[in-house]
Amino acid sequence: MNIPHGPLLVVEDVPNILELLTVTLRFKGYPVITAVNGEEALEVIAKERPALIITDILMPKLDGYAFVQKLRTDIKTHDIPIIFLSATYVTEEDKSFALSLGASRFIEKPIDTEDFLLTIAELLTQGPATVPQPLEDDKFYSGYQDRLENKLRHKNTQITRTERLLKTLPEDQIPAFEQILEQANCDRSEIRAELKEIEIILKNFPDKTN
Repeated sequence: MNIPHGPLLVVEDVPNILELLTVTLRFKGYPVITAVNGEEALEVIAKERPALIITDILMPKLDGYAFVQKLRTDIKTHDIPIIFLSATYVTEEDKSFALSLGASRFIEKPIDTEDFLLTIAELLTQGPATVPQPLEDDKFYSGYQDRLENKLRHKNTQITRTERLLKTLPEDQIPAFEQILEQANCDRSEIRAELKEIEIILKNFPDKTN
């Protein structure tokens, strides 16, 4: 069986996770190229077609869902195997939506290194995968909106809990939870910005209920 030629593309906006994945893969002998968001990944792919893509979901500029939808609707990239990674989008609905886009696997963070490497080896040696038909754009954006709204509710709850906890913590524990709160607020801002963009896009689709 022919193993696909080309590097592995890792798309991850958190520097220490990107470094960990890159070092792990290179240690096993895989050539690796990287990007920090979907937008940059598309530029990288235009220069060098990867044999497999490993991508986070929650990223700035162009997140994992939108990135994979673009790949699946382009004849040049529609059949590249894709592994989704996420610590945020981990409900069964999130996973189902990811797989409906044509992802080959879904792995939750924190990553089990042995399982991660086994998954990559399986995908590279199993031959051409059967990729589902890409979702129509209106169905993609509607499903994507549902996932973001669910994630926004989760973030709001997390922020409320953290703010309440900060009022009761001893001083030496406060800095760590302030960092958690800062990151959660950043995530919420990104999700809100993406939701606004999607609401604008969905308004431009014809109403199919009539």
